[in-house]
Amino acid sequence: MSHLIVSNCTKTVGEKTLFKNIEFTIVEGDRAGLIGINGTGKSTLLAILAGKQYADSIDLDHPNKYRISYLPQDPQFEAGISVLEAVFQGDSPMLELNRKYEESIRQLAAEPASEKLQEKMFALQQQMTETDAWDVNALAKTALTKLGINEFDVEVAGMSGGQQKRVALAKTLIEPADLFLLDEPTNHLDVESTEWLTDMVKRLKGAVIVITHDRYFLDAVSTHIFEIADKTLYKHTGSYGDFLEAKAIRQEMQVSTDAKQRNRFRAELKWIRRGAKARSTKQKARIQRFDDLSESLQKDNDNTSLEMNIATTRLGKKVVEGINISKAFGDKKLVTDFSFLLQQGDRIGIIGPNGAGKSTLINMMAGKLQPDSGVIDVGSTVKIAHFTQHLPEMDGNQRMIEYVRETSSDIVDGNGEHHSAAQMLERFLFPLNSHGTQINKLSGGERKRLYLLKLLMEQPNVLLLDEPTNDLDIDTLSVLEEFIEGFVGVIITISHDRFFLDRIAKKLWVLDGFGGLEESLDVYTDFLAKRGNSTIHPDDKGKQKAEKMKLEKPKLSYNEQKEWKTIDSKIENTEAKIIELEEVLAAGGTDYTFLQKTTEQLQRQNEKYEQLIERHEYLRAIVEGK
Repeated sequence: MSHLIVSNCTKTVGEKTLFKNIEFTIVEGDRAGLIGINGTGKSTLLAILAGKQYADSIDLDHPNKYRISYLPQDPQFEAGISVLEAVFQGDSPMLELNRKYEESIRQLAAEPASEKLQEKMFALQQQMTETDAWDVNALAKTALTKLGINEFDVEVAGMSGGQQKRVALAKTLIEPADLFLLDEPTNHLDVESTEWLTDMVKRLKGAVIVITHDRYFLDAVSTHIFEIADKTLYKHTGSYGDFLEAKAIRQEMQVSTDAKQRNRFRAELKWIRRGAKARSTKQKARIQRFDDLSESLQKDNDNTSLEMNIATTRLGKKVVEGINISKAFGDKKLVTDFSFLLQQGDRIGIIGPNGAGKSTLINMMAGKLQPDSGVIDVGSTVKIAHFTQHLPEMDGNQRMIEYVRETSSDIVDGNGEHHSAAQMLERFLFPLNSHGTQINKLSGGERKRLYLLKLLMEQPNVLLLDEPTNDLDIDTLSVLEEFIEGFVGVIITISHDRFFLDRIAKKLWVLDGFGGLEESLDVYTDFLAKRGNSTIHPDDKGKQKAEKMKLEKPKLSYNEQKEWKTIDSKIENTEAKIIELEEVLAAGGTDYTFLQKTTEQLQRQNEKYEQLIERHEYLRAIVEGK
């Protein structure tokens, strides 16, 4: 079994030590999620393992001919090569043979009468057959298609950054390797592509280390979690949910740890553990009881809360109204005759396939684009902050604290208390000793976090967020989510992050890519489960409805009727046991054996709860004729 043993790994950038003497082992079949706050060195560590950067010191132990396939966060391609040529770049014999074959096709297309080229093509085809290289060729084209790339002959350099990242991902996945290093592979992927990637990563034969902010993806694929913090690498066995559970227990046992900081991990753990099925309308009251318990635990210490109930300018009766707006680019219809009325407290997620017009819609609301027809009327009291996908230019020589103070030196919360720019930087996970750091020394994710804070310092009452989750670390996303939950204004967001949308969006605007737009009150994951497909062509809707009507509605059997009458009480009893066990854990204590036993009991009750919820949803669907 192939393995990689890393020890004595140290990396310093300028005066900052990212990590010191870290060590870990990864073997075939392991899939490790690498997490940590932006700037702790996650991408740097992958680049070191891939041989793209040097460490100050490192010892590596692995077999001879140990192969590594690496997806960088921002891949670069040489000019003049096509998509397929880019995918088949690499030094493995399989990729080299496919590269020669694709080049031969292009040459023969230019000179179809050339006997020499025909003979060359025939010889390459024979080699492809003898070495089973056709499988790699088919896998490459399947991967590209699943990732939303359908034109294989276009030049990669002329594609968008998101498309180039998907081409690079396909290249990384098809390359034979003992270790796959994936830096933010889910960025720019829609739901279908992410689900395909999840299955693909699970089936890779080698080991995997992945950096991602997509918590559902991380929980689904990981067998281990590597966390970089305090210049050290901490190792946890199990999924992301297991990691959250272990971290919550560890922090429960540290009496000095802030109660709210502890509870943040527990709250996130519940979202991961229960999944979308427990967040249906039927179960919202029950989940609220868990949330009430969380809030009671949080009251121990209010001084270092990550919650930011920031005061905003009062919104009038009119926020933003759109009346019969339409927008198209050439023959491509993005929005057709759409009307909406935003109200205070709205939390709207905009979803749809890539290129459907999501960013265009937000840009129209921000006043950066005008609709072809219709009117967007913005209320006089509205103060909009627009977080764009691409960061504006930042003065690299400027210090962080100066950059934030350009907007405001302090901010007022809902209780009228003032919080300085330095305090807000700390709440956004920039420690006090880093506030004088120049912007050019920050990582890409740190700059995005800083830009987001600067927008919030404006104290807007309408937030337009275009893919805010890309390149942000999980801790920052948790901070942002908690801020949004306490924000009294309007929030409209575009995101491919299922966890983020599940937690934030109370309403969905669904663009179909053909000019149509519909509203849904479903939780995002529930919406996807009902839809069965993230994109449905309008012409297909009538056919699907007719086919659905043909199906005979099932009925409850006698035993199922008895089960339906008692399942609510079973769920409530299980809830009561979970609450009791959570209260025991919340009380803390120093008996680790007792806490571990209680945790195991809690896990069994949570599993039972999930099974009951799943069964309840199944029976309810039959009762309601769905």
